[in-house]
Amino acid sequence: MSPAVSELVDLLTLERLEDNIFRGQSRDIGTKYVFGGQVLGQALSAAQLSMDPARSPRAAHSLHAYFLRAGDIEAPILYTVDRTRDGGSFSVRRVTAIQHGQVIFFAAASFQHEEEGGTHQLSMPEVPKPEDIAPTAPISADVMATLPTKVQRWLDRAGPFEFRPVYPRDELNPPKRPPFQQVWFKLNTRVPDAPELHRALLAYASDFHLLGTANFPHGISYYQPNVQMASLDHAIWFHRPFRADEWLLYSIDSPSAQNARGLARGLIFDQAGHLVASTAQEGMIRVTPPEA
Repeated sequence: MSPAVSELVDLLTLERLEDNIFRGQSRDIGTKYVFGGQVLGQALSAAQLSMDPARSPRAAHSLHAYFLRAGDIEAPILYTVDRTRDGGSFSVRRVTAIQHGQVIFFAAASFQHEEEGGTHQLSMPEVPKPEDIAPTAPISADVMATLPTKVQRWLDRAGPFEFRPVYPRDELNPPKRPPFQQVWFKLNTRVPDAPELHRALLAYASDFHLLGTANFPHGISYYQPNVQMASLDHAIWFHRPFRADEWLLYSIDSPSAQNARGLARGLIFDQAGHLVASTAQEGMIRVTPPEA
């Protein structure tokens, strides 16, 4: 594995302190606070670790989460798991994330053993293949030097995922356009086959690009110093098997923005066109007057 991928896998591998208590570390990826996808992935990992292996195998099929406070990058996060229910077909876990004695996040995750049933899905959008899309070009040093510190830290990193937008948008000088986008993404190296790991990795990656789509009609982006953005909630549903180290298409739309909040929805397909997951997120989007 590449160093960035190995670091992410380690990040999602929690330390068990008690039967239902786990500790996770944080990684600085250029954001001021803990990246929301990190907490999503770690919370799902904690819920998965609480499942009883003696019961019939059950895989996570949904995660619903709320972000309550910004996370401190310099401090570990404590995850407590409540084994809410183990029924005949489904299991439910509640996960609470704590830092400095305060709850910063909570989530509910549901698990189900595999069953037969009716099957249908929406079709994958017709878009160029990832190998036909050029990798995103790095920003020149001259331009980088003109950007705010938070943006420099965000852009000047080699992350574990590679992203290839189908219709790239200049985030430094964003045009106004309809609130739709498609992005191919995958881990940049192979990882072990464990489905639990791939679900946690997808939960992590699902926080990229989602809320930003709500900015498209307004010609703004996270990179601008007068734009403040923060995730408020997040949901992900797992439909079919997938690998996070193979190309996946994130097809995103934003049906509404209002009252300093934006809503975005996503469908995630594999290259064969199988719908493997769906997401939804609402977040705060505030635009302050630029300094004179």
